[in-house]
Amino acid sequence: MEISRMRRHELTDEQWELVRPVLPPHRNGGPGRKPADRRRMFNGMIWILRTGAPWRDLPDRFGPWKTVYHHYQQWRKEGTYDRILEALQVRLDAKGEIDWDLWCVDGSSVRASRAAAGASSESTSDPEEPEN
Repeated sequence: MEISRMRRHELTDEQWELVRPVLPPHRNGGPGRKPADRRRMFNGMIWILRTGAPWRDLPDRFGPWKTVYHHYQQWRKEGTYDRILEALQVRLDAKGEIDWDLWCVDGSSVRASRAAAGASSESTSDPEEPEN
């Protein structure tokens, strides 16, 4: 039996089983392509959001950064992240582990723009690469 190694910023099997049913179904990857592995894509998104790294710096183990970014944007537009949050809140509420009177988002990992520190707000980055 092979034991999978849990890496930092990646979902455990238990966490994946909570998120998996809420994610959109597999889509065909196009002619001659297999659909992208949703868990790998989601783990790549988590890695980007937790590290604050540019999409282009996404480690190869998550797949091509453009593919992960495409899924990130598509799921954002479809409301997937809102459904994940709702499902997790319902689960915590059922266990009595959520206080609806006090609920906040941790902003400690949110990066400020360069302009917030006094730099020019004009972007000098690659036009194909999304801003983080």
